[in-house]
Order: sequence, then C-alpha cells, then structure tokens
Amino acid sequence: MPSLKVKKTVWSFFLFFWIALPGVSHGHAFPDHSDPRVGATVSGSPSTVRIWFDGDIEPIFSTISVQDASGKRVDKGNGHVDPPDSTLLEVSVPPLPPGTYRVIWSVVARDGHRTMGDYTFVVK
Repeated sequence: MPSLKVKKTVWSFFLFFWIALPGVSHGHAFPDHSDPRVGATVSGSPSTVRIWFDGDIEPIFSTISVQDASGKRVDKGNGHVDPPDSTLLEVSVPPLPPGTYRVIWSVVARDGHRTMGDYTFVVK
C-alpha cells in the first residue's frame, strides 16, 4: 500500500498539471443570456425561446422545453442546438396565451460536463 508521502506527491503533481495546463477547459457551459430573458414579462408570445451559453454545447445531448403553469409541455418539440452557432439552444413555440411559462434546459459542454436549469417568463 502506498505511503501517505507517496499519495501526497502524486496528488500534488496531478493538481499542479491540472491547474497549469494552458488552454484546457475544466468547466461547464452556463447560460450567458436568453430570449425571452430570465424573469421577463413580454407583451406578446415569442415564436422561439433561445438560450445562449458561454461555451460550445453538444447537439446530441442538449435539450430545451417550455411548460405552462400547470406543467404541460407547450413547445413544438423541435429543440436543437443551432448548427452555425454551437452556443445557441432554441425551441419553437406556438402562439402562447397570457400566463407564466417555465423553460427547462439541460446541456452537455464540449468537455463532457452536464449542466441543467430552468427559468420562467410571463406573457401578458
């Protein structure tokens, strides 16, 4: 069994190289901005709900949906990562009546890390 000193040395090397390697991403993709914005009240139904992330996201593993206040899914089921802009996740919605809507998203960054979340907006 390795001694404590050997374990500390190995851990120190691992930590040093993990921090010191330039250009390697160690993070996750988080929302940068959205349309409609988080918590916004809009005066008409959007046709598309969009979220831009702070890094590239994987199209196959990234999802977005929109629910009404009762939890019923109301989007058109065509959520996708925009091919020309791999930081944009979007889904179309039909004309939405006034009410509160919840956007639920889950993405996998190019480095393999998953993040997920949700936010609401209101249609007047």
